[in-house]
Amino acid sequence: MTAPTDEGHLDAQVFDEVVRATSELIRIDTTNHGAGEGNERPAAEYVASALADVGIEPRLLEKKSGRTNVVARIEGTDPAAGALLLHGHLDVVPAEPADWTVHPFSGEVRDGVVWGRGAIDMKNADAMALSLARAWARAGVRPPRDIVLAFTADEEDSAEFGSDFLVREHPELFEGCTEGISESGAFTFHAGPGMRLYPVAAGERGTAWLKLTAHGRAGHGSKVNHANAVSRLAAAVHRIGEHEWPVRLTPTVRAALVRLAELHGLRPLRPDAPDAEVDALLAELGPAAALVEPVVRNSANPTVLEAGYKVNVIPGTATARVDGRMLPGAEEEFHATLDALTGPEVDWEFQHREIPLQAPLESPLFAAMGEALEHFDPGAHAVPHCMSGGTDAKQFSRLGVAGYGFTPLKLPEGFDYQALFHGVDERVPVEALHFGIRVLDRTLLGTAARSSTSARASTTGGDPLGGDRATGRDATTPSGG
Repeated sequence: MTAPTDEGHLDAQVFDEVVRATSELIRIDTTNHGAGEGNERPAAEYVASALADVGIEPRLLEKKSGRTNVVARIEGTDPAAGALLLHGHLDVVPAEPADWTVHPFSGEVRDGVVWGRGAIDMKNADAMALSLARAWARAGVRPPRDIVLAFTADEEDSAEFGSDFLVREHPELFEGCTEGISESGAFTFHAGPGMRLYPVAAGERGTAWLKLTAHGRAGHGSKVNHANAVSRLAAAVHRIGEHEWPVRLTPTVRAALVRLAELHGLRPLRPDAPDAEVDALLAELGPAAALVEPVVRNSANPTVLEAGYKVNVIPGTATARVDGRMLPGAEEEFHATLDALTGPEVDWEFQHREIPLQAPLESPLFAAMGEALEHFDPGAHAVPHCMSGGTDAKQFSRLGVAGYGFTPLKLPEGFDYQALFHGVDERVPVEALHFGIRVLDRTLLGTAARSSTSARASTTGGDPLGGDRATGRDATTPSGG
């Protein structure tokens, strides 16, 4: 059976299953504690069993016992079409039960809402992919292009045991994949009375987690010391925290600003607009500015300070951690700026670095995602989006996969979707899951984008597997999310 033109192939079972699968996956505690500590295997076995039950052959793969990934392929009808990667991670961040209204691993369905850690990030999307694949199998539906399903471990830490492992050790499983879709985009953003936006992600800032180290002369706290490591570090941290980064508009962010200005009836942004004009436009966009304000610039936010062991002892070293984010094409500027801000008395290095991403806005897949969203929510508008953080798309980009953020959810006004990522009382409405199934189904069955240069992932920086080589101060260990 070829791909249908309507939803007749979606039985009632799929809408029950997506809710049940979300709930049951939440009940499986896959907390990623970092430092290699986690256990995704029970969730991976759940997914693999559900796929095998309808004749889809899963592969379970591990770099370390318990850190399990699942990969499967659904054969499409057009062998010439580039394959599409549909990926989601099985791990979740920790949750403290005492802080929650319901137990974070209960998966409770209450008043039309599924509660628990992973309801948004991102067992809801895993459940959508799993339930839709099962519905297609029951109905004998084949998509136009091959669909590769990947349920990964370790996205919430380094991706060492998840997508990074898969890309390095099992690239053959993703043969032919030209595009991929995953988390964080296509949710309802209420931008004002009657204005519903769906930001579809076509880019990510790069991750630059830094360690700063100041060296000085240790000594007694009562003595004059002009080589105080704490003072040197504090001065550098202050300069970093107060630095005003210049505007750097990527194609995705510029397209978002142009579209948002149009929807708000504002003057279009000029191609050579100075920083002040971009900031003025953001001020006029109201709530919608939150979609673009974090990604018009690089950023570096001090987050951790460590120094000393006794009040009357001046330590010989002091360290700090900084969460930096880099836009595509702006990495060299980031390096040079950090050199200047830290100065000669403070060293810095990357503790964790990942490349920024940019995916084509002109692709048939991007058009299909927007069309499906607007089809099922008439009057709403899909808009381009660049994520301020990162996902497993960074790892898969090394295989030439252009990554998009697309987990369709229709959310009621006042539902603070973005605050629920890693937040307390994470939850997702049942109706949002039903909407997501319909949109995802229409998107995947409605496009057969062929492999081409324009559909390949766009990354910037140095050797993506070997680290950036632009500066001798880089102590990069490439890793994920």
